[in-house]
Amino acid sequence: MSSFTNKTLLITGGTGSFGNTVLKHFLTSDIGEIRIFSRDEKKQDDMRHDLQARYPEHAGKVRFYIGDVRELSSIRDAMWGVDYVFHAAALKQVPSCEFFPMEAVRTNIIGTDNMLHAAIEAGVKRVVCLSTDKAAYPINAMGISKAMMEHVIYANARVAAERGNTVICCTRYGNVMCSRGSVIPLFIDQIKAGKPITVTNPEMTRFLMNLDEAVSLVQFAFEHARPGDLFIQKADASTIGTLAEAVQKLFGKTGVQVIGTRHGEKLYETLMTKEERLRAEDMGQYFRIAADSRDLNYDKFVVNGEVHTMADEAYTSHNTNRLDVDGTVQKILTTDYVQEQLALMGIKA
Repeated sequence: MSSFTNKTLLITGGTGSFGNTVLKHFLTSDIGEIRIFSRDEKKQDDMRHDLQARYPEHAGKVRFYIGDVRELSSIRDAMWGVDYVFHAAALKQVPSCEFFPMEAVRTNIIGTDNMLHAAIEAGVKRVVCLSTDKAAYPINAMGISKAMMEHVIYANARVAAERGNTVICCTRYGNVMCSRGSVIPLFIDQIKAGKPITVTNPEMTRFLMNLDEAVSLVQFAFEHARPGDLFIQKADASTIGTLAEAVQKLFGKTGVQVIGTRHGEKLYETLMTKEERLRAEDMGQYFRIAADSRDLNYDKFVVNGEVHTMADEAYTSHNTNRLDVDGTVQKILTTDYVQEQLALMGIKA
């Protein structure tokens, strides 16, 4: 018997890539009910019909709730009777958040606060929130909004712990391969069209993680979290140039066009800052970063200092395990999307 036996799980932003992968993991288990909360009725309808076609015996476990985390009343209505929450609702596109930063504030910061207040009010047992490497040393609006989201999470986790009901934690991970808006589908589309792959900077490095690993990280956090914990998975990385070469090795060579670094992009991503690394616990495949133990005693912030404030180096896509072309090929082959695209093109990997 698992922790999810006969329990109700709510996934915010549940029609996205993460939500679909969670369904793949949980739908045929002994979970009681899965609630999909999102604002896109077309995606919900598509998901409903797909589940009915592929999993007719289990599709009845899934309930769909139209709403927006920006609206406290809608998330509150979906939260009653829920045991656990996976919070994936977010604005994730760097350019759109850069052009419309207040939209990122409303969804990523205020929306998360709404969700957490509703969860605490409803007596939800555990909440796992999804964050991004762009929240560490943020330089763009999306990363800044996610960094603020994390602080909202920690503040609410402290309040929930004092009340003794809801355990709230956070996960942070890097690029999820083939998720919405990611670069590998773009590369494949460009190859299909006979166009060169567009690369911003070949020396730029990024973490590589598949959707199953993202769900495993959330499950690990769910099982091991204390209030306010942040969990990070140790992840492989590659340069963008190596990634482009790996995709072309699988799908065919059309050349590479370097277009230059875009506004708001970093040369490398940071999953764990120097300050966080100082208090991180190595749990094997994962790091646990305990919540800041300071409370509302302001002297702990402005009068009493700490001797050590940071470790020697952050955990970044530059200093993690760097994959070569063949290693990157094997990594991207772990995604369903790449396997499906190879099959559609009649290519054997």
